[in-house]
Amino acid sequence: MLDMVKQWFWYDWIMLGLRLIISVSLVLTTIKFQEGLVLSLWIVIFWEIAAFSIPWVCLLLNYKYYLFTEILLFGGLCIHLTSLFPEAFPSFLASAFLIAANSAHRSYHWTAPAVVLVIPGIFYVVSPDNSYWFMVTYYGFAYVMGFAFHLLIVNHRQNETIRKQNAVLEQYMSQIERITLAEERNRLSRELHDTVGHAYTSIIMGMEALRSELATETGIQRLDSLLELGRKSIEEVRGYLHQMESPQQSISLVQSLQKLGDEFQEHARIEVSLRAFGDEYQLSRQAKMAFIRCLQESLTNAVRHGQATKITVSLQFGQQDTRLEVHDNGRGMEEWQEGFGMNAMKERAMNLQGQVSVYTKPGDGTLVTCSLPRQAEMEDDLIQLLIVDDQPFIRESLRVLLDKYQDLNVVGSAEDGKQAVDLCGRLQPHVVLMDLDMPRMNGAEATKMIKQQWPHIRVLIFTTFQDAEHALDLLRSGADGFLLKSSEPLELADTIRLIHRGGTLIDRGMSHKIFEKLDKSVQSTQLKIANDYDLTHREIEILQLFAKGLRYRTIASKLYLSDGTVRNYASSAYIKLGVRNKEEAVQKALEIGIIVS
Repeated sequence: MLDMVKQWFWYDWIMLGLRLIISVSLVLTTIKFQEGLVLSLWIVIFWEIAAFSIPWVCLLLNYKYYLFTEILLFGGLCIHLTSLFPEAFPSFLASAFLIAANSAHRSYHWTAPAVVLVIPGIFYVVSPDNSYWFMVTYYGFAYVMGFAFHLLIVNHRQNETIRKQNAVLEQYMSQIERITLAEERNRLSRELHDTVGHAYTSIIMGMEALRSELATETGIQRLDSLLELGRKSIEEVRGYLHQMESPQQSISLVQSLQKLGDEFQEHARIEVSLRAFGDEYQLSRQAKMAFIRCLQESLTNAVRHGQATKITVSLQFGQQDTRLEVHDNGRGMEEWQEGFGMNAMKERAMNLQGQVSVYTKPGDGTLVTCSLPRQAEMEDDLIQLLIVDDQPFIRESLRVLLDKYQDLNVVGSAEDGKQAVDLCGRLQPHVVLMDLDMPRMNGAEATKMIKQQWPHIRVLIFTTFQDAEHALDLLRSGADGFLLKSSEPLELADTIRLIHRGGTLIDRGMSHKIFEKLDKSVQSTQLKIANDYDLTHREIEILQLFAKGLRYRTIASKLYLSDGTVRNYASSAYIKLGVRNKEEAVQKALEIGIIVS
């Protein structure tokens, strides 16, 4: 109840003050004229206190409870006092004003006649000295003033709602702008890395190869000059790539989340508090962005759907995982509905071997938890690596990059798949970093042979292009992960550690394409089976909702159909499947593959 009072606006305090003034005045007047009372003074005072407090408490719960208690308790008190003192009938004027101010929807249909016509009629019966039409005019005017005050309240609430929604939209647009800029930076970085950087490296390596063919001193000097220019240019390109990093990538995760929470609090006028537990350790760019996107989506949902006023964010750096919890004090939901943003959050976490869970209940707010496993360096477990790529400078670059990590050891390199298979037999590496497009034997064939002969050797496909068709074949052949060559060194190192521990990781863009392809394959199979049983799309949809445990009424609401229409569709599906009830229909649909569990 205290939380409700904290959310009051100026009009709530005006109505409470008016009730308080009227009640105190009534108590003082009763004490002054106690000789004319029929009941005991303390009984009347207790009645007056109850008539003040009970309707006020009911108003905090539901306006309909308030209307009934106000008319019965305060109206009954005024009728009793008017029967004793005919001049006491104006004491109900403030209640008439408050009843009109707190009525809503169809309640006006009965509160207006009760206050304007019925109550004055009862006053006239118990005290004929007062003019009925005079009292009707009085109470009618008070009710009209209360209705005008109600319109003022509604207008203020709508303006406040619009203001909050605009603030949330502005914050959301700001987030979208930052996301767009970050994605564009990443895209340009990859393009420059894969085109300009590749071209410069190839030119430098080509000129180095020409050194032995130059005979004159002048030619050698010119070659040295060109090599120096090429190396200087590629260093400049690397500098540009570093400058294009998002500002969020250059600061710690705690600072990024704190900045995001402060900005949201400033724009949306919602209290956001952040607490961090444990010693912060370095995370990959993918992990940082996953936590940032998770917090952005959770903050927006808390205000837009949950109407929260306070959000608590907890970030815990554990030995095994990093956990982000976002808890709001919103209204919660009976049944959680996952939208595009939540699905994107879960996909990001899944790509990093993590998970996102949501707990929500009406009155308890919503708790969103994002947990990602910690990719720590294993100094006591040296990972033996084999690099397979047909480009010499790429093999050498990867060796230099990976040798910086104490737990990674490059034990060999191969220029094609055939040589990779031979080296796996001799060196028995823990992880093979495999390119795809190579002469003699490509990466797909080599992966299949390696996994057949040495299943314990982990194979990480390190490629340039996103080919979903090829990726599915490689998964079937036993590949343990996919990563693009444009990935940062820290991401590559973390991925190698994850693959070595038995995990699987697929690049986000590639996994999205793979899932789309799998969805199309499953839909095609389901469509063929549905055609065999002559089931319609709507009947299959209802069977899928049955499998989730939803009832007829819930399904009707979800599909915007009547309860009877849903039952008709269900009955038609029962007949086509040859079953008698919902349980048998779900079981049969699972068995034949129309729906999946």
